[in-house]
Amino acid sequence: MTTAVTGPVVTYGGRRPHALALVRTGLSEIWSRRRLARYLIAAELHKKGSDTLLGNVWWIMDPLLQMGVYVLFVSLVVGRAGTTADYPLFVFAAILPWKWFSSAVNDAILSVVARERIIKQVHFPKIILPVTATVSGVVNFAFGLVPLLLLMIAFYRERIAWTLVLIPLIAVVQLVFTLGLAIVLAAINVFYRDVGNVARHVLRLWFYLSPALYSAEQVSKLAGDLPWVATVFGLNPFSVLFQAYQAVIYHGTQPAWGALGILLVASLGLLVACMYVFQRVERAFAKVL
Repeated sequence: MTTAVTGPVVTYGGRRPHALALVRTGLSEIWSRRRLARYLIAAELHKKGSDTLLGNVWWIMDPLLQMGVYVLFVSLVVGRAGTTADYPLFVFAAILPWKWFSSAVNDAILSVVARERIIKQVHFPKIILPVTATVSGVVNFAFGLVPLLLLMIAFYRERIAWTLVLIPLIAVVQLVFTLGLAIVLAAINVFYRDVGNVARHVLRLWFYLSPALYSAEQVSKLAGDLPWVATVFGLNPFSVLFQAYQAVIYHGTQPAWGALGILLVASLGLLVACMYVFQRVERAFAKVL
């Protein structure tokens, strides 16, 4: 059921706070509750590890299984025309960060509504919830680097290059972008519970509209006949991220630093705007939940 409520706004001395004050408050609350954040991250990781028989091993197996499914689909059903050499590694370089992103977004969407009782009983900054849900995915992403290294050592030793050490820098850009999206979706989901269902379909479509199963060169050829494809591709943040990961993992070259820098600046702006929205509506959470 969808519920729409316009709740009260946080005020300071009877005045409506300006945007920067709300954002500063949000950052201060996250920092002051960093011990709580560490506890929630540990609890989230423990929960995911204890919910299944294999626990966190799934973060090693799952991207490998997904890679196998996509490679079989493209190779047997679609045909190998247009695919690159060492195609499994090319696909894996995109699947790994996407699994982190999609899992973090889905977890963050439910992070507030899933703690309804605590929110009604205990006063604490709710922005901690989507932040910890997102940051906990960093640990799982690190787990996913294990099968990547094993895959390269076993089958693609010639593609092992020093550029692999640049993966954390690309991950930082992805983390900033994911945090902004996760924070605002967590807030919206409190009032409109359909967000989770819509997000699953949007994320699935988003993945296929990103250069994960196909290369940027194939998109350029298609854009010659369909100009709108180039527009969609250019506005897609994961076009930049996937090409960056594929550059350092698959091609052994440095990523396009200019494109990553622009995406980082845009992601920081998105994060600030989303924190502002969250802080504006946070006081209404207890009434709606």
